[in-house]
Amino acid sequence: MLVYRVPREPTSCRVYVWRKLKQLGAVSLQDALWVLPATARTQEHFQWLAAEIAEMEGEATVWQAELVLGGQEQDLPRQFGEQVDAIYREVQVGLKRKRPDLAALARRYQQAEAQDYFQSKLGKRVRAALLAARGDAPT
Repeated sequence: MLVYRVPREPTSCRVYVWRKLKQLGAVSLQDALWVLPATARTQEHFQWLAAEIAEMEGEATVWQAELVLGGQEQDLPRQFGEQVDAIYREVQVGLKRKRPDLAALARRYQQAEAQDYFQSKLGKRVRAALLAARGDAPT
């Protein structure tokens, strides 16, 4: 979990942090409270971002948290899944075009895959379709 605050000016700092969080596939729980699944890789990403925020004269804290309220265990994984499945659907639609840009679709797929913390079933199908479109056999 990352909690941060950056100065109001310049606004480019706020935009940079927001874009970086989106690139990582983080989910916003509140304005400046973002979460990622707890892995060594995501913890490192948040630590680097916290250091960058400090360089912007902001404040950031990285927390490791655990949900204690029962009945909500699937809410966050569902949000992560919805976020990444939207990207996979874009790739799927792109593959159906008459002359799909396979290089661009492959890059978009790789971006989604980097954010796919819970191994989306749709992602596996899109990967197979992308490989088939390229003439490769799925592995």
